[in-house]
Amino acid sequence: MTTAATLSIVIVNYNAQEHLENCLESLTSSPPAVPHDIIVVDNASTDGSVKAVRACWPGITLIENASNTGFAAGNNAGIRASDGMLILLLNNDTIVPAGAIDALVGRLLAHPDAAVAGPRLVDETGRAELSFGPMISPLNELRQKLTMKLHDLGVSRWVERATRRERYVDWISGACLLVRRADAEQVGLLDERYFLYTEDVDFCAAIRGLGRQVLFTPAAEVVHLRGRSRSAAPQAMNAAYRRSHVAFYDKHHPRWAPLLRLYLRMKGQLPR
Repeated sequence: MTTAATLSIVIVNYNAQEHLENCLESLTSSPPAVPHDIIVVDNASTDGSVKAVRACWPGITLIENASNTGFAAGNNAGIRASDGMLILLLNNDTIVPAGAIDALVGRLLAHPDAAVAGPRLVDETGRAELSFGPMISPLNELRQKLTMKLHDLGVSRWVERATRRERYVDWISGACLLVRRADAEQVGLLDERYFLYTEDVDFCAAIRGLGRQVLFTPAAEVVHLRGRSRSAAPQAMNAAYRRSHVAFYDKHHPRWAPLLRLYLRMKGQLPR
């Protein structure tokens, strides 16, 4: 690990060798100008991911977990093994264009009141993802899902317009989340009760609880191949989402949590 790193890039991986290789290639072929190091946390992959990192990127710090500890715990392990004053949590299913990370760092540093910054995320065709939003609640979830459904159907241009304006938001996606180390450590890093999903919303809520801001900026744009990992194991991913969903409501909306459980039970989707 480079002790002079200003930025530590943490990537959690689980059986996604092809995605991981593409992500690392994008980072290393056109590396950020900011002094940085890269930490890959592998959650006991069996697909050759570890071997590929060792063979092709020997300078990258590799943490090999003995079991799949989940996304939040994996990121925390990477954060603890790093020393950059800034930390970039980056999904393995992202492709980072040249200059994107430097632009994101620049916008965060230009806003001293902001602890977190996230870029504009797009898919491989350039279509924007709604990668930020208001705090999760029953009404806000309904609005977010309806907006994305209309966007996916091609009948709404609101997402394209909304993602062209820099703004403070309640949360940004953990697919590419830049945070100041001091703020991340002050809130105790990510809450590990979330194995997968909603840990980013919870983390941003904790950051805002410090009186700090969360910045969305289109000055940086990153490709996110959203849904690829989920499609490979849909049942396991859906179960993980439901468990995190229930845990989030237990923590942030305890009055609504029983109704959520009842709704999921009626649909036969209540996680064990």
